[in-house]
Amino acid sequence: MQDSNHSNGIISAGADYDAVIVGGSLAGCTTALLLARAGARVALVEKHADPQAFKRICSHYIQASGVPAIERLGLLEPVLAAGGVRSHLRIWTQWGWIVPPRVPQSAGLNLRREKLDPLVRAEAAGTSGVELLAGYTARALTRDAGGAVTGVVMHGRDGGETTLRGRLVVGADGRDSRIAELAGVPERRTRHERIAYGGYFAGPGPAHAPDATLWMTDPQWAAAFPTDDDLTFYAAMPTKTWLPEFKRDPQSALVRFLADQPEPAPIREAELVGPVIGKLDMENRLRRPVAPGLALVGDAALAIDPLWGVGCGWAFQSAEWLADAVAPALLGGEPLETGLERYRKRHARGLRGHATLMVDYARGRRFNPAERLIFSAATHDDRVASIFEQFGSRQIGPLRAFPRLIPLSLAAHARQAVAA
Repeated sequence: MQDSNHSNGIISAGADYDAVIVGGSLAGCTTALLLARAGARVALVEKHADPQAFKRICSHYIQASGVPAIERLGLLEPVLAAGGVRSHLRIWTQWGWIVPPRVPQSAGLNLRREKLDPLVRAEAAGTSGVELLAGYTARALTRDAGGAVTGVVMHGRDGGETTLRGRLVVGADGRDSRIAELAGVPERRTRHERIAYGGYFAGPGPAHAPDATLWMTDPQWAAAFPTDDDLTFYAAMPTKTWLPEFKRDPQSALVRFLADQPEPAPIREAELVGPVIGKLDMENRLRRPVAPGLALVGDAALAIDPLWGVGCGWAFQSAEWLADAVAPALLGGEPLETGLERYRKRHARGLRGHATLMVDYARGRRFNPAERLIFSAATHDDRVASIFEQFGSRQIGPLRAFPRLIPLSLAAHARQAVAA
């Protein structure tokens, strides 16, 4: 709930909170909502003064694994009312189409960020226990004698500074996290050998809409995501050999790239709405998600290959894991260190295996033998396709997926050979 003084750019000096969250987008707002509902007092700091601000470079596709967190927030119905689209996946490969059996729990969610971000932020700002502080940026961290983070020095648009003290500071400020930098959180960076371009188009959508379509032409990648207002987000993530063509004329290159896919969507008959957006440097950044007095969520903790639709879903999921892990400590039930260690383990269990594989594939390489085996089997075996989808949408990790996928794929190919 926003304090009237905050709207005038004045914050009470030395305000004390259970948690100070820096970053008022999906991960930060979700963390704030869940902590406040648990009884914590939360400061939610957002650098943009405009409540309608949103992340512009994003495919907006939320994997099925992220939808339960949205349901828990009570936001699924508002998202659908705003035009959100439930989507299953269809994937083209050189062996044919992978079309997993349609079950409710496998449906993802599409809503443009210009609608999603303000919706989630408004829900957080209207929640008792949350104070939304808009138009402030982090300048420094405060620490206790032992080095644990105890607060954030904030810089306002009017040039003034104030310190927000909290039992926990949360960095929810994206892949270039200022909080992680100030805290000196250990980080690993790896090269990404693809580029990303995309744009919204009005007009005839892809076949089988509202389902999302991916083309994995090994090693190139393209996608079509139907979304609200009858728009489709067309995306291309080719290897960097395509960079000169995309830099020369992004719109023409995007249209040609999508139109040249096998069984393409009708992008040539559609009309571009708004600019084609691109990102040339998608260096993978993996950070330790906790430090004394500090936690990182969303892209601040793990920003890796967006080809797999990681950003929005992981923002909701990691925020939920953090809130559940630290709420008992913030309410006085246990030491904060216990809650932070619980979050670190949950984050690793949920995302480390996926991250390892994604970092490897981000090198722009061709499919390896195991991938070729699984992809080809998934085109003609529903059991393989179903487990493949559970893994691809991150409802299960590689340690659960591959011990089942490999033997099932071998058996599927053996049956096909006998039938032939």
